[in-house]
Amino acid sequence: MKLLAVRRLFRIQRVVIRYRLDDLLFDLPLPWWLMSLRLLMPWRWLPRKPSALSRGARLRLALQDLGPIFIKFGQLLSTRRDLLPTDIADELMGLQDRVPPFDPKQAVALIEEQLGAKVGELFSRFDVEPLASASVAQVHAARLKSGEEVVVKVVRPGLKPVIAQDLAWLFLIAKGAERVSADARRLHPVEVVNDYEKTIYDELDLLREAANASQLRRNFEASELMYVPQVYWDLCRPKVLVMERIYGVPVTDMATLADQRTDMKLLAERGVEVFFTQVFRDSFFHADMHPGNIFVSTVKPWSPQYIAIDCGIVGSLTSEDQDYLARNLFAFFKRDYRRVAQLHIDSGWVPAHTKVNEFEAAIRTVCEPIFEKPLKDISFGQVLMRLFQTARRFNMEVQPQLVLLQKTLLNIEGLGRQLYPDLDLWSTAKPFLERWMRERYSPKAMVGNLYSQAEQLPHLAGMTRDLLERLSQPHLHDPQLPERRRQGDRWALRLLGAGLLGGGAVLAAGAAEAASLAAPAAWPAWLMLAAGLYLIVRQ
Repeated sequence: MKLLAVRRLFRIQRVVIRYRLDDLLFDLPLPWWLMSLRLLMPWRWLPRKPSALSRGARLRLALQDLGPIFIKFGQLLSTRRDLLPTDIADELMGLQDRVPPFDPKQAVALIEEQLGAKVGELFSRFDVEPLASASVAQVHAARLKSGEEVVVKVVRPGLKPVIAQDLAWLFLIAKGAERVSADARRLHPVEVVNDYEKTIYDELDLLREAANASQLRRNFEASELMYVPQVYWDLCRPKVLVMERIYGVPVTDMATLADQRTDMKLLAERGVEVFFTQVFRDSFFHADMHPGNIFVSTVKPWSPQYIAIDCGIVGSLTSEDQDYLARNLFAFFKRDYRRVAQLHIDSGWVPAHTKVNEFEAAIRTVCEPIFEKPLKDISFGQVLMRLFQTARRFNMEVQPQLVLLQKTLLNIEGLGRQLYPDLDLWSTAKPFLERWMRERYSPKAMVGNLYSQAEQLPHLAGMTRDLLERLSQPHLHDPQLPERRRQGDRWALRLLGAGLLGGGAVLAAGAAEAASLAAPAAWPAWLMLAAGLYLIVRQ
């Protein structure tokens, strides 16, 4: 394993040299001792021509050369526009997750191992040549014994050791960058790698993806907006997923969509409605809706329906996040920046001690230029990105659910504008949000909230009773001491009582001799006698 890790390090070093990523590092304001490391790099001793590629293009090509794990990391990084410069984020958006397929014999062996039966016993037909291949898994077409056409998704073998090695180097690079550069610390590289680690390991568990797909299918059952393929749970395992095979047009195949006379305006608007339905109605949204995962049904081109696949990454919002997000969007488009600032504080997205006036001024400075454009040209995703970037300057903690939301919105918005360039996203979304707000605060919703709160009353009553008991008898539930220790404590108290009796008797005898036993000065003797007697006779 160590040898493989060292070989991987040399591979990374060759790619760094080839694409001059060291130039990106030394362009940062680094300490003098770190800048002096340039002298220890032999490839920098020779004169080099200026690169014709931009820094973003060099980073993108380097990640592609380093393989599927780094490609996946670059794709995740491209969604963090609140952290990255725009030119780099734009380049990373172009990363293509196209990986050569692995040996079909390995796929068949893994399927048989996971499902405990031969492929011929499981399927009436199994296509050995894969339909598609990506960094984490590849897909094969098949037919069930009952006649349904399906796809079989299989995780690449031997992926975990490779991921572990690459993550170890990514963490090392990220931690080193944070130590030496203030600019790097502002980008929170360790935090980004942590997010990636969770995402990549989640994608390796196909049962998680199957559960997400089932939930999304249930949410859009009998809907004209979106269709999600059926999952065949009996044939699903952590490394194998069997789903209904879908037949549709890739959403980016504009020529085919035009040939079948698809209503492009309605298709774009329905994409927006699908997004807001997932976020606000269901609080469960497909967070990886890039064009490769979206198809369009060919059944009714005049009433087009989306087909969504690959539900490995999903997001959700709490009821409070939904409410604050909707109010933020309304306040922004009314240019009520103070309301936007106050909502960020009330939601806990920024610290409570943040000065509202300063935060309001920062939001106005960043967002006011956006309204110089026509409303239809305003990017909803850019609005959220600008808001989050500004909030980060006021110590806004990273909200993973909001990062996923921003990424998904940017994908949907870009797709919608590609389908129908004149799409006015705000005009499409506003009626939906207004309806959602009305329903949220309607009498029916209020009664539903009261009912749900009433269900909690017995639990709250029990908690209140327990609290009152604890307050009235604070030591009632303290752990009992061992019997031997309790016996020792009793003997110690009795000895103390005997000592008090003896001391009291001596004092009493002295007072009697002075004929002053009944005098006020004799009270210490009586007190010691009483306390000693109590300690001896008590249980």
